Amino acid sequence: MIMKNELLPQLRQTLQENIDLKTLESSSKFFKEGERAQVYGVKTGIVNKIGKEFYEQVKSFSKSEIFEIAEELLRSNYMEEAFIAFILSEALEKQYEPSDFKIFEYWVNTYINNWATCDTLCNHTIGNFIMMFPEYIHELKKWARSENRWVKRASAVTLIIPARKGLFLKDVLEIADILLEDKDDMVQKGYGWMLKAASEAYQQEIYEYVLSQRSVMPRTSLRYAIEKMPKELKTEAMRKV
Repeated sequence: MIMKNELLPQLRQTLQENIDLKTLESSSKFFKEGERAQVYGVKTGIVNKIGKEFYEQVKSFSKSEIFEIAEELLRSNYMEEAFIAFILSEALEKQYEPSDFKIFEYWVNTYINNWATCDTLCNHTIGNFIMMFPEYIHELKKWARSENRWVKRASAVTLIIPARKGLFLKDVLEIADILLEDKDDMVQKGYGWMLKAASEAYQQEIYEYVLSQRSVMPRTSLRYAIEKMPKELKTEAMRKV
């Protein structure tokens, strides 16, 4: 049996053994100025496999111990380690309780510095939490008013999967209203994606929202929002007002 203090060194050794030079070279193209991420250069599918195997090694630990391991992974600022941290946090879904929100909020504020880690944490771990404890949606609306671009993006992308399921339409539109004229393209794409997800369940409502706001909505957000709509609706939505 592997000792607890050997777990992370062994995990990092496994990641190093799976470095793919093409993946390492191409990863730099995915991030723009202001997005910081160190990478080993391991293919996403391999990272997921390693992460699931790692969870099997730690799943007998307490939730707090697993959260501590996840945070230690996040501190490294390696993207692959962050992905594995989020595999651990998502695997604990059945054990979530309201007090966990503060942990997730701390992670967003402290460790998220690029779109890939933002979306992975928020789509799954935090999105699942919000579906379990919807009273915390009001906290997302506070995030939407943050000065931090990643916290603002997080407020929207957390609702991607719930919105796709037809949940929280009113809150989706309220968050879109808050972020509507944001100048940051990462925020624009984030809330546009949220609206697109909501359109899968509420096409007419999202279409009407886009029409009502298209004079001020950034074109980036608008294009994302209408992506799943029929051609004739897209054409009308994109028409200059």
